[in-house]
Amino acid sequence: MTNRSVPTDTVLPHIAYEDVAEALAWLSSTFGFAEHYRYGEPGGPPSGAQMRLGGAVIMLKAARSGGGATPHRIGHWTQSLTVFVDDVDAHFQHTRSAGANIVEDLHETCYGERQYGVEDFAGHHWLFSRHATDLSPADWGATLA
Repeated sequence: MTNRSVPTDTVLPHIAYEDVAEALAWLSSTFGFAEHYRYGEPGGPPSGAQMRLGGAVIMLKAARSGGGATPHRIGHWTQSLTVFVDDVDAHFQHTRSAGANIVEDLHETCYGERQYGVEDFAGHHWLFSRHATDLSPADWGATLA
């Protein structure tokens, strides 16, 4: 069965934010994500949303007591999200000029990615990347299964 929201074989991360509306605005203006839909109680703030950037799809959810805390609330990163973009250099320049906290400058990795790391306003760690060199994992020291 096909699904209009998310294609089959897609990993769909759910990311907690204290204020989903603020996250929608920030992720749009800083990273270039586009809102697909939002949901919540009628007349109230959104409690969740889906956003897209190219082929990447993410879900935002409201942080609640007892679960779904933001990294800033708990004091450390909980995951790192990697998004592949066509022009990582332009994306980096836009993100930096928007005032985001760059935690890893734009560089080429030993495994052939051109990428940079950034922390969003809630403390979530993001990597934005593009393929720069086609390398076998064995070429940079990984063991193939």
